[in-house]
Formats: sequence, structure tokens, C-alpha cells
Amino acid sequence: MIKYLLCLFALGTASIASGSDPITIVQGNESSGAKQPQACISANGSVHVTFGEGEQVYYCRIDDHKCTAPQAVFRIPNMSLGMRRGPRIAHSGKAIVVTAIGGAEGKGKDGDVLAYRSLDNGHTWDGPIQVNDVNASAREGLHAMAAASDGTLWCVWLDLREKGTKLFASKSTDNGKSWSKNVLVYRSPDGSICECCHPSIFTDNNSVHVLFRNSLEGNRDMYLVSSQDQGTTFGKATRLGQGTWRLNMCPMDGGMVAKAKNGDVFTVWRRDRNIFLASAKNNTEQLLGTGEQPWIANDPEGVYVTWTSQREGDLMLVKPGQVTGEKVDSKASFPTLVSASLQSPVVYLFWEKKNEQGFSILAQRIR
Repeated sequence: MIKYLLCLFALGTASIASGSDPITIVQGNESSGAKQPQACISANGSVHVTFGEGEQVYYCRIDDHKCTAPQAVFRIPNMSLGMRRGPRIAHSGKAIVVTAIGGAEGKGKDGDVLAYRSLDNGHTWDGPIQVNDVNASAREGLHAMAAASDGTLWCVWLDLREKGTKLFASKSTDNGKSWSKNVLVYRSPDGSICECCHPSIFTDNNSVHVLFRNSLEGNRDMYLVSSQDQGTTFGKATRLGQGTWRLNMCPMDGGMVAKAKNGDVFTVWRRDRNIFLASAKNNTEQLLGTGEQPWIANDPEGVYVTWTSQREGDLMLVKPGQVTGEKVDSKASFPTLVSASLQSPVVYLFWEKKNEQGFSILAQRIR
């Protein structure tokens, strides 16, 4: 286990996109296995960050661009980690909730979505609470979580309780203390959705929107499925974009969903080597560049999108009003974006960076 003593200002580590200088949350060294940063922003502006290393889940907080020392807060046996597998974090308004997938055997033999929560700003943690109600059904290790403005938490994951990969979800209305009976979000008529692409979720009040990669007639295209009644029922899944991707394998690249101030739902995802931004309202697509592992966030100014030129490559960022991406860093992988709200102009970018010593985790306020 690494001892993280402090978060460092990484002056000169990356080109400055805008906003502020990057912060090194984890400084890579020979033993560093820190991976897959995820974050959320609470109503008071605190940025809550989680990531994994081995079987340990870490937590830290950024306030006024100053980061607390990451602390190992709980252990997940055989935690799924890497390739968009890893812990997820959300804030219900009263609790910080972190979910991760692990099991007694691991390696795809078992795996459950396990939730922990903190009611004292990350000092102590309660859990685990199992989210999936059929044991070992989340063993693929891919899931997502989000919080609505009313505090309702939603979790979605790739589920293997029956033959073929399906999309299941659960919600919590008591700040992560308990989780509802699981709901089938989508079942592919071909028997399985794409087996190794992470799902994404956005929720606000009555609406829940889930983005996933389907597997239909030999095509691996992105679909959006939504509920307008707090997840009681989900509507018909809609294929996104104007093209299709015929592929007899899983690209392990799931995209991300966000909601604009005008109510439109935007998604970003990969088709072949291209990154597309798509509006669910009129199902248009906009080519942003080439690469993989895209992520999206919205604030009052508009849409922010990030991706990398390859699995480990140039970190690209498109801000509102831009049509092409600007380079933020190099040797980067698995970036994420998080925004405070559609009323508050705070956006942070997180990513992994490889160097000679190991993997570092960096953050930068870009708005």
C-alpha cells in the first residue's frame, strides 16, 4: 500500500487549458497502482474524489483548489479495477456514497456492487451494503452511479444473473443506507448487450438516462434508454448517431451522458477511431476528433468533452464554443470530467498519467 502524504501542485506537468494549475493527487512511484479516479461536487463546492489501488478504495477532497491527503477508507476484496472498472462516487446532499465491485474469488467468478457511505464528510464510513439483489451478478465489474438534485441515488451495472449480459439498476432514497429491488433497464433481443463497455447514468428528479453499448446484428453501437417516472419504467432504447460500427468484439469503451441547461441530453462516445458528440433531442452527431475513452460534463456555459488520442496518449479537451480539441497533457489515460451543477460554473478534469516511476493521478480545474 502506498502512503499518500499530500497532494502537490504539478506546475509544468501539463499545459494549462484554463482555470488553474494541475494538482497531483497521487505521485507515481514504482509501487504505485492507483487507478481510475472519479469525482463529484457537493452543494458547498467541495470536490469529493475516489480511486482504487489493489483492494483499497481511497478518498480525498479538494477545497479551494487545495487537496487533502488521500486516505484508504475501506477494502473491497478482489476489487474490479482498470478499463473503466473501479469505485464510483456521488453526493446525496447528506452523504458521500462510494460504490465498487468485488467478491470472494474475483477474476470474473463472482462480484457484487458494494456501497459505503460517509455522513461526516469522509471521516468515517459505513458499509458495505450490497446493491445487486442476486449474488455475483455484477461480476463483469462495470457500473456507474449518479445522484439527483433531490438526493436520490441511482446505480446501474452490467448484470449476469441470467444468460447474456443485461442492464440492471437500483436506487437509494435514504442517502445510500439501503437500495431498492433491482430493475431491468434493457435486455438485447440478440441475447446480450456489449459485454465489456461501461454504462453511464444521469438522473435528475423524475428522469433517469442510461447510456450503454449494445450488441445487435453484429453492430456495437451506442444506445440511450430513459425513464420519466423515477425509474418505475424505462422506455425504448434509441440508437445514437447516424452511422454504425460493425465489430465482432467489445471495444471496452462506453462513453458518457450529461444533461444541458435547456433539458437536452447530450452523449459522447466512440465509433471506430472517432469521437462523437450527440444530442438525444434530434439524434445529431458531431465529430470531435480521433481517439477513445471520452467523457462529458455540462455547466451553465455549455458542454465540455475530454478524451485521449489512444489508450495512453494525448489528453484532449473541448470547451463550450470550441469545435476542435486542445491538448492538455501527454501519456494520459482514462480521463473524467465533473461539474458542480447547471447553475454553478465549476468543472474539474481528472486523469491518469504514466511516467518512469509509475502512474500518477492528476486533477485540474478548467472552469
